Amino acid sequence: MATASNPVKNLQDEVTCSLCLDYFKDPIIITKCSHSFCRACITQHCKDPGTDARCPHCRKSFQQENLISNRSLANTVEIVQQCLNRTAKKQGEESEAEKHQEVLKLFGEDDQEAGEAWARNSLAGLPSDRRAWETKAKLEISEVSKQIEMAQDAISSSKQASTEMNDYVSQIKGLITEDFCAMKQYIETQERATLMAIGQEQQVAQQKIEEMIGQLTAKLNMLTEIKTQLQNRLQNNAMEQLSDTSSKREIYIGSPVIMNKITLDAKKIRIVTSAVEELKKQLEMLILKKYPAQLPQESVALRQQRSVCSTSVVSAFDNPEPVISSQFSQWAVNVTFDPQRIHRNLEITSESKKVIVSRFPPPYEPTPKRFCFSQVMCSQSFSEGRHYWEVSTKDSGGWAVGVADGNIGRKDQLGRTELSWCVEWTGKNKQLSAWHRNQETQLSEDRPLKVGVFLDLANKHLSFYSLTHKETLLHTFEINILHPVYPAFWLYGLDEEGSLTINHINRD
Repeated sequence: MATASNPVKNLQDEVTCSLCLDYFKDPIIITKCSHSFCRACITQHCKDPGTDARCPHCRKSFQQENLISNRSLANTVEIVQQCLNRTAKKQGEESEAEKHQEVLKLFGEDDQEAGEAWARNSLAGLPSDRRAWETKAKLEISEVSKQIEMAQDAISSSKQASTEMNDYVSQIKGLITEDFCAMKQYIETQERATLMAIGQEQQVAQQKIEEMIGQLTAKLNMLTEIKTQLQNRLQNNAMEQLSDTSSKREIYIGSPVIMNKITLDAKKIRIVTSAVEELKKQLEMLILKKYPAQLPQESVALRQQRSVCSTSVVSAFDNPEPVISSQFSQWAVNVTFDPQRIHRNLEITSESKKVIVSRFPPPYEPTPKRFCFSQVMCSQSFSEGRHYWEVSTKDSGGWAVGVADGNIGRKDQLGRTELSWCVEWTGKNKQLSAWHRNQETQLSEDRPLKVGVFLDLANKHLSFYSLTHKETLLHTFEINILHPVYPAFWLYGLDEEGSLTINHINRD
């Protein structure tokens, strides 16, 4: 019986999944290596953490298109199960008495008690003779050997995967090191150039100061000489000799000492420091802000410390423009001022991104859309979706930032009509307000140096944010439109030489 059972056992092995150690259920074959597994088993294997799409047997990689149903194997499994069921049923039909008698014959008549005990154990599932026991032991040894082999294969595959992972990580580290070295070299070069530019400004100012000091020193020496001569002649009663130096005396006594204050060009220095701050902000956005959890805590602390230091440097100049990133940057749009919808005393510069109050504006062509107030609109309009833009207001003593329907009249003031909305700062009253339908809502916030506008037409909201030191909500309007709306602006006082600038926004 043992010999007859070997082919069956071998056939059982052929129809058994090596992952679940059970008969194949919906078997799948990997076309690259011809190994088969249950569909659920190979699917789960590919989903295990740290496991890529590799065959558990040969470790060959495969794609989803390499998995196909193994219908012939499924039919074989069904046939084997039917055969085994019939065999088990046939064996179950043997009577308990016959099994009992066979066991007693093996022990003989002299050891009936041991035979009875062995028979009871045999009926409980233990081997009835030594040959059967040896056969079962060999099968178990074979099964354990297969499991050992699989474990060894798994260990070998894991070691290979570890080697590949270490090689890959080493390669990535090398590339990152090269990139950071290039960035360090670039930053060091820019640092030297920036410091050189500031040093040149310092040298120019110092040279002017030294020239002025030299001129003043010469004038001081001449005046001192004239004073001494006058005192000496006065003491000697030589009034007739004063006429010799009268012309020179009149020149220096008659001309006042003029001291022009010489300082560094704060505008140039502010441009340089703003550029440095912008570079630092971009590095933070790319690495520190996107992956803060992966960075050491000391790096985050160092970043905060450097941020405080750099802020103190920039704040030494008047009205520094804040450098922060908005949560709405992903909806940033590129808007530009429209030369057709602008007051005749306003001038557009800087690639249509800046509008200034100008005493010598360009001669605009006559148009029925030109505003009678110091207002300007953008060329771009919006009728749906979400849109965001930012306006620098630090160079204007009074301003309004908002949106308006394209049909707003040339004599209509922003925020005073049904078709316009805005927030407004009046420098004279030092008041920040929100305006719509000629109704004012006073806001408690201080003057913003930069205003962010988020037009959310999907939810019918128009929101204004202050970006002075942090992003703070100023006011939100519920907006219902029938026609496209345009970004719109107002500048206070045509003799103030103020300006508004639309900022460039980097999308996150």
